[in-house]
Amino acid sequence: MRKLITTSGHLAEPTDEKIAACIADSEKEGFWLDIEAPDADDYRLLEDVLKFHPLTIEDIQEPNERPKLDEYSGYVFVVLFTARVVGDDVHLMEQHLYYAKRMAITVHQEAQPELDDLRERIGKGPEITKGDPGFLLYLVIDRLVDAMFPVLDHLDETIDDIQDRVLEDPSVQVLRRVYDLKHTVIDLRRQLGAQRDLFQQLVTRSAQIHGTDAALYYRDVYDHIVRQYETADSLRDLLTGTMDVYLSTVSNRANQTMKQLTLVASLFLPLTFLTGFFGMNFAFLVSHIGSTTAFELGAGLMVVATAIQLWIFRIRKLL
Repeated sequence: MRKLITTSGHLAEPTDEKIAACIADSEKEGFWLDIEAPDADDYRLLEDVLKFHPLTIEDIQEPNERPKLDEYSGYVFVVLFTARVVGDDVHLMEQHLYYAKRMAITVHQEAQPELDDLRERIGKGPEITKGDPGFLLYLVIDRLVDAMFPVLDHLDETIDDIQDRVLEDPSVQVLRRVYDLKHTVIDLRRQLGAQRDLFQQLVTRSAQIHGTDAALYYRDVYDHIVRQYETADSLRDLLTGTMDVYLSTVSNRANQTMKQLTLVASLFLPLTFLTGFFGMNFAFLVSHIGSTTAFELGAGLMVVATAIQLWIFRIRKLL
């Protein structure tokens, strides 16, 4: 699905002929072409009409690239990633951008509500583009990059909730969730680290293509990427600490259980000794075992031994 808008806010029919006309008039008015879920006709448009290199089209057709910036004659091809929360998981989405002096083209496989909102804003107030495709591309990239902040906020809140659950109920399901979150954050951090390096190059290239004024705006986007990378780094550290807390909590609970079992075994130790002693077959014990005094003596010793143990346990704060 194609969507074509000019820097003056005019929405045009995105046919091959209209796009070719926009290219011919690009010196007068720049444009932004957005292609969602490209098909064979869109790939043919990119190669035959827009004259983009086949290697860039191959990158679009075969996703799972790393963030990168490739320079070609007259234009630059950029691959970057955004993310979206889907249920309890974070879904990474690959974005492809072409930009030249008078045009910007975005290609993506999935719907991007951020780009639809931006297109609507441009239609209502085209002055935000400043009549410059370079600034228009900045608006596009800024929207895509800023879409990562809600994802990081969601991960932060999820980790806070997991930390509370670790202290209250450190179950195996909680540990599995911590591992899943850690893998997600590590993947996110790896992509953000690559994008941070990419935007360093983008700042330089934007200055060469669109001037120093555009470079200032791209530098602002670079600052956002750095913040996101640092946030992902801190989330990874939080998850590592959460796993340590989980292991410590489980270990403490196991120690508490062993302590309780040890106390019970200690209480029965003198009782077992006394019952064994009075059960021995000495002549004196055998001749007096049936008397009330022997029973009272044995029972009394058991009660006294138990009371002494409980008193010792309480003094040592074992109970």
